[in-house]
Amino acid sequence: MNVVRRSAAALAATAVIGTATPAVAASPSPSPSVAIPDGLYGTTDPTYDGVWRQSLALLAQHTVGVEPARAATNWLAGQQCADGAFAAFRAGPDAACKADTNSTGAAVQALAEIGGYEAGVDKAVRWLKSVQNEDGGWGYFAGGASDANSTSVVIGALAEGGVTVPDLRKGGKSPYDALLKLALPCGDGKDGGAFAYQPDKKGELAANADATAAAVLGVQGETLAGSAQDEDDSAGTCRKVDGALPVQAGSNGAAWLARALAKDGHLTTALPGADPQPDYGNTADAVVALSTSGLGAQAAKPLHWLESNAGAWAAKSGPAAYAQLVFAAAATPGGDVHDFGGVDLVTKLNATGPTPESVDELPTAGASDAKGSSDDSSSDKGGLSVAWTVGGGLLIGALIGFALMLRGRKRQQ
Repeated sequence: MNVVRRSAAALAATAVIGTATPAVAASPSPSPSVAIPDGLYGTTDPTYDGVWRQSLALLAQHTVGVEPARAATNWLAGQQCADGAFAAFRAGPDAACKADTNSTGAAVQALAEIGGYEAGVDKAVRWLKSVQNEDGGWGYFAGGASDANSTSVVIGALAEGGVTVPDLRKGGKSPYDALLKLALPCGDGKDGGAFAYQPDKKGELAANADATAAAVLGVQGETLAGSAQDEDDSAGTCRKVDGALPVQAGSNGAAWLARALAKDGHLTTALPGADPQPDYGNTADAVVALSTSGLGAQAAKPLHWLESNAGAWAAKSGPAAYAQLVFAAAATPGGDVHDFGGVDLVTKLNATGPTPESVDELPTAGASDAKGSSDDSSSDKGGLSVAWTVGGGLLIGALIGFALMLRGRKRQQ
C-alpha cells in the first residue's frame, strides 16, 4: 500500500521477486534537519515522510479503537496545501508545497476515517480527481506515469471520500483500467496474477511484491489498513478477469503473494550489490492483502514470522512500521495487536507521539513488553531481536530530494 504501499520509514526499497526495484522516496535521516513539530509521530527527520507516517499512525490507531490526540490530527490537517493536496512535509504554512498523490491519498484515508475534517477531505479529493492521468491512474507526482502503488492508495482515498471509483474516468479510462494494465496474465508462468509497479522501458511487466500488495487492496477500494474477511475457498487460483470491477485481479494478486510467501514466510528485498534481506514492511503489507482477500489461512505463516522477527525493525523505523504491523495483526484471524510476539503494538505505537484522547481496549494479558520507548530495540523480547534491515514498502536512501518516484510499498512498513 508503502505504501505506496509504501511502508514504514517512508517509502522503503521495493520488494521485487526476480526484478529490479523502481526508484522511491528516501529514508528519513536519523538526525532531523528540522525541528520535530508538536503533534507529529516519530523522532526522525520528517522531510520525506512526515505526512505518510502520521497518516499511517492515525489510521492504525483508529483501526484498533484508539482516539488519536487532537494535536496529532490537527497537525496532519494543517499540512494541507492551498489547492487541497498534501506534500510529504511542510515545516510551516508558508512553506512551499511539493504535493504528491501518496501523501495526499494517505492523509485523506486517515482524516476521512477519523472524521471531523470533511472540508479538507473534500478539497483533497477534488485535487486527486483533477490530476488523474489519461490512462485512469496516478503517478507519484501529478502528471507522472501511472504506477500501481500510487493508483491504489488514491483509490482507497477516493473511496473513503465518497467517490464511486469505477465511474471516475479520464480519457474514457477508470482507475481500475490503469491497474489492470499492470497485471500479469494468469498464463504468464510463475508470475501470473502479480502486478508490476510500472512497465519497464520496453513496455514489459515484471512482478513486484509491493505493487501487488498495494493493487490487491486497490481493486477492492480498501484503505492501507485493509479489513478482515471470511475465508474464501474460491480464492488462491489465478483466473481470467472479466467485467468492469476487477475484483478477480485482486484475488489473482493475492494468490501470487501466497505462493511467494509459502516457502520462507516472508518477502525479501535486494539493493544493488547486496545480498537479499528480509523485507518486513512488504511482508506486513502482503499479510494485509491476503487477509483482505479471504486468504487468512495463508497469511498465518508470514504473520507468525513477523511476530518473531519484526520487532527490532519496527523499533528502529518508528510509527509507520508499527502501524503496518497493527494492520497485519488486526486483519488476520488469530492476530493480536496487544500480544504480537509478546509486544503490545498499540502501546508501542501510541508511545511514538502525543498521548491519545482515549483508548477503548486495555492491553491483553501477557503483553509483557507493553512499555518502553518505541525507539529502543533492546526492549523487544520474545524473539523480536532481529537486526534492522531496509524493507517494507519503499526506500533508496540515495534518492533524496524531490527526485522521488515511486515501494516500494508497498506497504513497504
